[in-house]
Amino acid sequence: MSLRKTLLVLLSLLICLGSLPLAAQDDQINMSMWVRTISFQTQKLVDEWNANNDSQVELTVIPSGEFVTKMGAAIAAGEPPDIASIDLIYTPAFSSAGQLVDITDFIKELPYADDLTPAHMELGMYEGRNYAVPTAVDGSFIIYNVDLFEQAGLDPDNPPSTWGEMLEAMRAIDALGDDIYGYWFSLGCAGCNAFTFLPFIWASGGDVLSDDYSGPTLIEDPVVREALEFYNTIWEEGLVPEGASIDNGSNFTNAFAGGNIGMAGTGNFSLTRYKNEFPEINFNLFHIPGKDGGTASFGGGDVIAIPSGTEHVEEAWRFIEWTLTEEPQIEIYAANGQIPVRLSLADNEYSRADPRFVTSGSALSVGHTPYTTVYNDLFNDPNGPWLEMLQVGILDGDIDGALELGQERFTQIMEG
Repeated sequence: MSLRKTLLVLLSLLICLGSLPLAAQDDQINMSMWVRTISFQTQKLVDEWNANNDSQVELTVIPSGEFVTKMGAAIAAGEPPDIASIDLIYTPAFSSAGQLVDITDFIKELPYADDLTPAHMELGMYEGRNYAVPTAVDGSFIIYNVDLFEQAGLDPDNPPSTWGEMLEAMRAIDALGDDIYGYWFSLGCAGCNAFTFLPFIWASGGDVLSDDYSGPTLIEDPVVREALEFYNTIWEEGLVPEGASIDNGSNFTNAFAGGNIGMAGTGNFSLTRYKNEFPEINFNLFHIPGKDGGTASFGGGDVIAIPSGTEHVEEAWRFIEWTLTEEPQIEIYAANGQIPVRLSLADNEYSRADPRFVTSGSALSVGHTPYTTVYNDLFNDPNGPWLEMLQVGILDGDIDGALELGQERFTQIMEG
């Protein structure tokens, strides 16, 4: 072949290569990842991945209130993100609708699959198959003011382990002065009280949904009644500020920061804030107790999944699997005050520097989350049956009426 012909062939080849997409030239895959908020942790994970892998991940924020609708529409249109970080309470709805990739076989290969936070793994299952794994986890617990405990003659090293002990502590703290209260709840906030009230029921062996999740057990389960009576006692005795009855969640974490609240339900998301913004408050925490013992926690936060229709299932899983490995779990999650999603890693070099983080992380070993495709309608809706039942039972003291109302409205929503 003449030199001229050789040059022409090479030129044609270069032109063809130049017209190919980047992925075809160097095997780089650009993946989209949808999140409802970009935390430091999420951004750091993506930055570390992008710096060390040919495939790249691009984050896009979809506001929480729009996430479910936009995700469903994108999948239906054949334009899904490759990876999605989803509020775990919505996972049953997505998986039951066939909108998430079955990752059961991938998870079977993980040597630490049984170590992943149980509430998040349960919510990521549908009909015995896995569709999601945990990515950003929160657990609920009780935070308490150590100084107020000491002033009230209580032992801060031995916090309450039953409802009765909690009541005794609340009364002792409340007796310190007119502007000091034993407890705080935001009883105008539906989601806040799913997060902090449901664990009292679970820790006592009760539940608001049947074992097969087919219907409510509000009337049948005596523990639900007892939990409402417990909170009604707190309200009737004035152990919480009056404003707690209408608080919509705006003071869910702010109230305890005032320094005049003995105890409050909260989650891991508040610890770093209290430490950094309110260093004058001497606080500690304990797991939410059952009536006569036992503990429970609400497993909150996000799971990570692969939406149906993506062309990059294998690569998306490679990213997800990497986020679960020990180095990012310790050096990105734990190092920045986040709970690792593997239970055995909750006790680590960073959390040991502040044992409160060990306690908060270990709460997820007893974590639960209601499994239902209509979670938002039942538990989060400010006009829904959960909040109405709590307000009627706790504020009005009409326990029978509250349970009947809750049972009826839960049933209508779950059967509708």
